[in-house]
Amino acid sequence: HRNRGAGWDFVHVAIDDATRLAYVEILADEKRGTTTGFLVRALRWFRSRGVRVERVMTDNGSAYVSKLFAKALRWLGIRHIRTRPYTPKTNGKAERFIQTLLREWAYAVPYPSSASRARDLPRWLMWYNRNRQHAALAGLSPETALNNLARNHS
Repeated sequence: HRNRGAGWDFVHVAIDDATRLAYVEILADEKRGTTTGFLVRALRWFRSRGVRVERVMTDNGSAYVSKLFAKALRWLGIRHIRTRPYTPKTNGKAERFIQTLLREWAYAVPYPSSASRARDLPRWLMWYNRNRQHAALAGLSPETALNNLARNHS
């Protein structure tokens, strides 16, 4: 039987390059206002955890090359780096995180609906940031790596 409640979602992700700390939102679309709002909320979230963002890397989607997105980055003093067209590996950490997100959250269990899956995202994301070990971080979780960096820089 087909599940009539599940469908497509627009999952926006931001990953810290050094620690793999992740911020994720499910939003209505991928338009310039939506992505710019996501950017501001993600930056605020990272800042509240002590992460200072100097550069943002995005693909070349229309929302990310929009004047609104560029203006927000300029206003915030953040450099915008874009991936090479048709080269997802340029943004490897985000692409790898998206694979993990799909495998370990979105398709890990048969959710009865998209809404049910969305309600589970905060739980999974908290687990990912606090507990999921990463080989690239010597077996540390993103939050532990962040705490170690903070200790080493103080």
